[in-house]
Amino acid sequence: MDASVTTVDLLRHGEPAGGPRFRGTVDDPLSTAGWAQLEAATAGGAWDCIVCSPLRRCREFAQVLARQRGLECRIEADFREISFGLWEGLTSAQVEADYGEALARFWQDPVACPPPQGEPVADFSARVEAAWQRLVADARGQRVLVVAHGGTIAMLLRGVLGMPLSHSWRVRMGYAGQARLRLDHTPYGLLTALLRLDPGV
Repeated sequence: MDASVTTVDLLRHGEPAGGPRFRGTVDDPLSTAGWAQLEAATAGGAWDCIVCSPLRRCREFAQVLARQRGLECRIEADFREISFGLWEGLTSAQVEADYGEALARFWQDPVACPPPQGEPVADFSARVEAAWQRLVADARGQRVLVVAHGGTIAMLLRGVLGMPLSHSWRVRMGYAGQARLRLDHTPYGLLTALLRLDPGV
C-alpha cells in the first residue's frame, strides 16, 4: 500500500422510496430501483473501507456492501444531508406553490437565501469539512468508498474545485452519481485532484 496516495470514491445514494422531494432529515429507505442503481454503480469496484451517512438511503446499502466484501463500514454522522427546514418532505412543486420565488433564489445562492428554519449552508459546510478531515487522517493510503448525499458531495467537490460557498448547489449529482478524488500526501501538503465525475441518473 502506498501511504502517500489516498483514493476516495464519492457515491450518492440511489432513488429513495417516495420519489423526488426535499429530504435532508427525512429518513426514507431506498426504492427497489435505488438498490439496483447502487448495485450497478459499485459492481467491480475495489475498496479497503466504506464510510457512509447514518441515513437509511445511504447506510443500509453501505452496510450490505461492506458485509459482502468483508470490509469495515464506518458511519459518519457529519456526512448526513443538509436540513431543509420547513421544506422537508415537500416536492419542488409544493415549495414553489407555498414559497414562490424562494426556491429559485435558494438554488442561485443558498447562503443568502436558505430554506426557512433550515440548516445554514456555512454550518453544513463546516461539519462536512470536519468529517472530511477525519477521513483523510484515518484512511491515509487506502481506497475509500463514501456513500452520501447530493448536498454532502457537492460540498466536498466545491472545496476541491475552489468554488465559493454561494455556488455550492451548482454541483449536481443524480442518483448513484460518482466522483473519484486522488489525494497526494506530499512534503508540501495535501494535493487533491478530481479524477472522474459521473453525474448519475
